[in-house]
Amino acid sequence: MFNRWLIGAAIYFILFGALLAADSFVVSDIRLQGLERITDGTLLNYLPVQVGDSFDSSKASHAIRQLYKTGFFKDVNLAQDGDVLVVQVKERPAINNVVFSGNNDIEDEQLEEILKDLEITTGSVFKLSALDKIEQGLKQQAYFSRGKYAVRIDTTVTELERNRVDIDIKISEGVIAKIKQVNIVGNNIFDDATLLEDLQLGVPGFFDFFSSIDEYAKPKLAADEESIKSYYQDRGYVRFSMDSTQVTITQDKKE
Repeated sequence: MFNRWLIGAAIYFILFGALLAADSFVVSDIRLQGLERITDGTLLNYLPVQVGDSFDSSKASHAIRQLYKTGFFKDVNLAQDGDVLVVQVKERPAINNVVFSGNNDIEDEQLEEILKDLEITTGSVFKLSALDKIEQGLKQQAYFSRGKYAVRIDTTVTELERNRVDIDIKISEGVIAKIKQVNIVGNNIFDDATLLEDLQLGVPGFFDFFSSIDEYAKPKLAADEESIKSYYQDRGYVRFSMDSTQVTITQDKKE
């Protein structure tokens, strides 16, 4: 008779003790159910149970945790059929396609490379945590470095047949944050005006109508840090150090 003594991870920790306090058996075979894209070998590789092992409630809870940790499955159940261990799973959907819109300043290919580093690509397993990864990854790596702190990213997930999803990413890039003020602290030998004179970033003068010097970008800031360091070292200050660099954004994220 088919005896289902283990059910899903959501309640296994409540039921294992009651149902399997005294039950254990030697696994004569392992039967897999519910696999679509994941191969039998892949699942068995992650399953911490082999034919011939003695199996009980404590090993069952460990096995379910290990299978969930792979990220491949949204549901895992274990059952017993005589001396056969039955592993029933539901796979997470696969990403069918990722589409960008609204990205005028950055090409699709650049955004795709960022998502690739986050393991979000066509054919990969889709997890809900991917939505936060997409938003934070694109903001931090693509837009904040360009001074676009007001960027908005909205992601829509559409379920498809055969356990697949499409991901639509709508981007409102916003404007580049303008530099309102530059403060240098600790410069006793050279004044601010001297140090700021040849930097890529700063506050434009009254007649600098077409200057982009006030458009913040992280690469420009890094270059300016090197410029200040070189300015001091070229004048004999070999022990010069820049202790910290801080960028503060206004509440509206425009300055």
